[in-house]
Amino acid sequence: MSRSESGGTATAENSVGLRLAGKYLTFKLAAEEYGLEILKVQEIIQMQPITRVPRTPSFVRGVINLRGKVIPVIDLRLKFGIESTQDTERTCIIVVQIHHEDSVLVMGIIIDEVREVLDIPAQSIEEAPSIGSQVDTEFIMGMGKIGSAVKILLDIDKVLSVKELSGIAQASGA
Repeated sequence: MSRSESGGTATAENSVGLRLAGKYLTFKLAAEEYGLEILKVQEIIQMQPITRVPRTPSFVRGVINLRGKVIPVIDLRLKFGIESTQDTERTCIIVVQIHHEDSVLVMGIIIDEVREVLDIPAQSIEEAPSIGSQVDTEFIMGMGKIGSAVKILLDIDKVLSVKELSGIAQASGA
């Protein structure tokens, strides 16, 4: 491999890291840790009663009243195909802002446990590995390496498909 070829690869990896470097709210879901761009997080709230909305996908837990505004809440475990568990005292809802078409949809995501806010530098972020054409990983922005651990960095705007977002927005009256 020539010097320019290896430089090109390093530059491509560095550009992913430079593009994704920044502050992330990290949280636990089953045995894995994930990160969300802190600018997408509106707030973190305790679990509260959720009103089930009929005929919504199984991963849509329902809606909550957040200071007078009805917002949809999804169970991230179910959306990711992870077995559901009982809520615990650490289970909480991260209220996020999702860019959908020309608007912003405020939505809650149920996670197992909030961990911490990390400032992940460019050199600690790699592109998401290619897993195969049958697996949709478009919602994974990259992988943050923190010590010996790896945090899966999510693009919350792409966790739900456009069709799913439209359906959820209509169901919640947003």
